[in-house]
Amino acid sequence: MNNSVSNTGRLLWAGLRALLMLTLMTGVIYPLAVTGVAQALFNGKANGSEVRADGKVVGSSLVGQQGYSLDYFQPRPANGLGENSVNTQYKLLLSGATNLSADNKDLIKQVEDAKAKVVRDNSVPGYTVKPSEVPADAVTSSGSGLDPDISPAYAALQIHRVAEKNDLPVARVRKLVDEHTEGRTLGFVGEPRVNVLELNIALRALTAKS
Repeated sequence: MNNSVSNTGRLLWAGLRALLMLTLMTGVIYPLAVTGVAQALFNGKANGSEVRADGKVVGSSLVGQQGYSLDYFQPRPANGLGENSVNTQYKLLLSGATNLSADNKDLIKQVEDAKAKVVRDNSVPGYTVKPSEVPADAVTSSGSGLDPDISPAYAALQIHRVAEKNDLPVARVRKLVDEHTEGRTLGFVGEPRVNVLELNIALRALTAKS
């Protein structure tokens, strides 16, 4: 009887020591080590890839923003975004895709309406946008609805409108787009892209100088 109680006590103590050691290693030491390495080597990414302008944070290079006026470059549509319906105390933005099939009538209408708007908004005196020139990312949302980038083709399509709205030479706005066009990651992953937030910050700085 005494041996049984003694063995049980030793097993419980060994289990408790293992629990405490694993808790210390995986719950304290490992997170601190990973956080330290991230802060030391990838400080910007570890802190949300913040984008600053005029000395303050204006957004993240990883998250697209909506609501730009036509004086600025426009992002991709955000048709997949929604709001939570469970917690009514806070208004939370939910990312996501539309989940509509390619032959869905609602999606087809959304795309057609978006294309007509892109043509209308970006056609200025001396430059008319053709429906066939509108790229796919100009009329469809991304899987998250929060894509921060647009294709170089969509950025180029907006150059004449942005130049006219801001009284800037077309060539100067085109150069601005070229300067903010990123190539494929590692030279072969993904597609060339333009970060809309960073481009618009540069545009704002340019118009301020002008």
